[in-house]
Amino acid sequence: MTDETTLKGLKIAVAERREHDAWLDFSLREIREGTVYYYKVQDPVTGEWLFKTCVDPEGKVIVKAAKCPPGRVYAQLEGDSMVFQKSLREGYFYDIISLTYIDETGRVRRKIISTIEEIPQSIQGISEIETYEKATGKPPTFGRGLVSLTRQGDYKTMITLFILQKAWSLASFTPETALKYARHAPDVLAVIRKLEKAQEEEVYRVLEAEYGMTKDEGIVIVNTLKESGKIIVPEPGYVKTKT
Repeated sequence: MTDETTLKGLKIAVAERREHDAWLDFSLREIREGTVYYYKVQDPVTGEWLFKTCVDPEGKVIVKAAKCPPGRVYAQLEGDSMVFQKSLREGYFYDIISLTYIDETGRVRRKIISTIEEIPQSIQGISEIETYEKATGKPPTFGRGLVSLTRQGDYKTMITLFILQKAWSLASFTPETALKYARHAPDVLAVIRKLEKAQEEEVYRVLEAEYGMTKDEGIVIVNTLKESGKIIVPEPGYVKTKT
């Protein structure tokens, strides 16, 4: 991925590479063998992840969440996976675009996306969007309308697509706001650190003057940093960094 598509703050690094390993392919109901990568991911929006990426030599990549951030919502994604398969375009893999949501019982569900208007800008910014039929040469079934295209071997973008489609959509703010959070959380921390013990209103004024952020955007980011424990409230109306 390019620096732009890493979303500033989303860190993905190889933890282990196994040239020859095996895994259970649930769709085929059989054991497959190939190369396996483990990736550690630090996502400023949701937390820390561990992904297992299984590369089938016959042309399939399975990205599986081996370890998720704590909490009732993200716990439901542990063991969940996304499948990337060869597309008709040479050198590209596709996956069917869907977004998770929480139903009235608190369960995580998945909705297949069929219109470009439903796809968050964060996803459109890191992958090409194509129709299922053009990507596969097959007529769409079960609502399979749109797919994302990722270059062969670009496992970091595949992992990023997992986070954007399955995790960010469950966050307490919209994917577009999550994108702004990922980009500007380090800036907000720098402003608060510079101001030391800072009045929240002063933080919002500096963010607007230096980064062009609205007060509402600043409030979302500051509240999220509070929830994550990266900033503390020494007294009402004031914030400061934890260290």
